[in-house]
Amino acid sequence: MEITIHGHNIDITPRLRSYVEKKTGRLDRYMPNLSTVHVDLTEENTRSAIDRQVAQVTIRDNRGTILRAEERSSDMFAAIDQVVDKLYRQIHRYQGKRKRKWRNGGEEPIVGEPLPIEEVVEEDAEQKIVRYKRFPVHPMTPDEAVEQMELLGHDFFVFFNMEEEGINVLYRRHDGNYGLLQPEFA
Repeated sequence: MEITIHGHNIDITPRLRSYVEKKTGRLDRYMPNLSTVHVDLTEENTRSAIDRQVAQVTIRDNRGTILRAEERSSDMFAAIDQVVDKLYRQIHRYQGKRKRKWRNGGEEPIVGEPLPIEEVVEEDAEQKIVRYKRFPVHPMTPDEAVEQMELLGHDFFVFFNMEEEGINVLYRRHDGNYGLLQPEFA
């Protein structure tokens, strides 16, 4: 398991680094095929001192599953504790879904990489593409894509639909249901 730690507006002291490694190092006990853990620690300049310290952790496993959690606190160590606890709950929920599906006679789910979402808005008279993203796409069913999108908390998800053998976009509708975009050549 590879652990990377990045600091924004904060110095990563050896004490802080060892604390993060100790806390996140235990995650592989509950998710044994864990491949990477990415930790972002940020100190924001906000009016509220309670929300200044931000810890965000993104974990990926060998199957392509990605889980992400973020917590804010007045103390960085408390934010790290809270975000790791949140990840434990997400791992438990994810494993419960996989076990229920496995018991019901379905195949073991194949979960893919999510679309990295970055909003870049330029207030210009002429709109232009300012950012390109490439990401791996793993084959999965629409139900597995819904599960992955829910784990990430995103509003849309791009995936390769194994049933239709094409790239599809799953999105959350305003009524709480889901929509599936299936492009066709004209």
